[in-house]
Amino acid sequence: MKLWDKGKDVDQLIEKFTIGQDWQLDLLLAPYDIIGSLAHIQMLHKIGILNKDEWQKLDDALKAYYKSVTAGHFEIEEGVEDIHSQVEMELTRQLGEIGKKIHSGRSRNDQVLVDIRLYCRQQIQSLVVLSENLFNTLISLSKTHQNELMPGYTHFQVAMPSSFGLWFSAYAESLADDLQLLLAAFKIVNQNPLGSAAGYGTSFPLDRKMTTELLGFADLNYNVVYAQMGRGKTERTLAFAMAGLASTLAKFAYDICLYNSQNFGFITFPENLTTGSSIMPHKKNPDVFELIRAKCNKIQALPNEMAFVSNNLPSGYHRDYQVLKESFFPSFENLKDCLEILNFAIAQVEVKQNLLQDSKYRFIFSVEEVNKMVLQGNSFRDAYKIIGKQIQDGTYQESNQVNHTHEGSIGNLCLAEIRQKFQNTSAAFQFELITKKIDQLLH
Repeated sequence: MKLWDKGKDVDQLIEKFTIGQDWQLDLLLAPYDIIGSLAHIQMLHKIGILNKDEWQKLDDALKAYYKSVTAGHFEIEEGVEDIHSQVEMELTRQLGEIGKKIHSGRSRNDQVLVDIRLYCRQQIQSLVVLSENLFNTLISLSKTHQNELMPGYTHFQVAMPSSFGLWFSAYAESLADDLQLLLAAFKIVNQNPLGSAAGYGTSFPLDRKMTTELLGFADLNYNVVYAQMGRGKTERTLAFAMAGLASTLAKFAYDICLYNSQNFGFITFPENLTTGSSIMPHKKNPDVFELIRAKCNKIQALPNEMAFVSNNLPSGYHRDYQVLKESFFPSFENLKDCLEILNFAIAQVEVKQNLLQDSKYRFIFSVEEVNKMVLQGNSFRDAYKIIGKQIQDGTYQESNQVNHTHEGSIGNLCLAEIRQKFQNTSAAFQFELITKKIDQLLH
């Protein structure tokens, strides 16, 4: 079935190529297509396109389909082009002529737009929850290991004292900033394109503010041409936010692989989190973190892919947009998997203590000695030269004392402030309001 069918057959080779993987990927959109339709028919009843009996029958049928979808029993039949066609066909089979009325005032263009917005909104909520889980684990690890020192590096050279508390909380605060970027993308996603039809509106007296309210959107895309221009832009913007989060995970995974290696030996993991070698019996490979790094690096390429597909297109709908789904949709599962497995694994990290007692770190406190001389009245440049000469002459007497008290330093991690930063951003999504609106539609 095709909603645009005029009674003439399309060449099977053309049909297969144009449909592509769309019917498979559309299964992910099934619950959101039904939710969008529930709002649409309620609005059609209000403006007189559907009478009360028609609306009630469509409403009951759609809610039954929604239960079938969530139970995993809903399918897009062979020969049916997409989720929109399947839902309308099911309604027409069940309700006859009433089922054919559901498309009034809509195009597949604005249907898929609203489906993708609803889908993305739910995926963002999942990303926020998983990010918060990892954030809480990192803050907990930071607090537990705040007094355990480790070497800090610049240029891969031993530089200054750091701490495990500082390392863990650095990535926690990075997640807080990643959430800001995700919130910005969410604000673009959380606008209603429904009612823009094929991109030029309709002569039906639609109440677009009503569907905006019913679907829990914060606002609507007012201009119908711009609503259609949101296809591609929405995916690209959200891909940038996902890439920011993926960048944090990839960098953290790299640190973990490095610090877990024998040459560093800062951390270890239980054997059940590592894999082995087929010929080297001593190996404990951090495969899980290497895969996190690779998957997240791949996600960081996603914004470019979204841009290359959509950037050279004029206004209006183009079939090019269909292929965005093929990379965009799976990236959510990949990123969620990485967040979940990283949180699971890092919670079991074993931290090595007394690292800085190793002789190779004997100069790591040299800056502390310079600072002591400055506090005693010397200029920084003179103190730097004195300590530098002592190191060259072999007369430097190492110390293992560090006294950092300013905000965000070893002795003052500001964990409460970092947590507040994360929580303020998390609260701004207001997912509970959206959930309430969708629940009202479904019940």
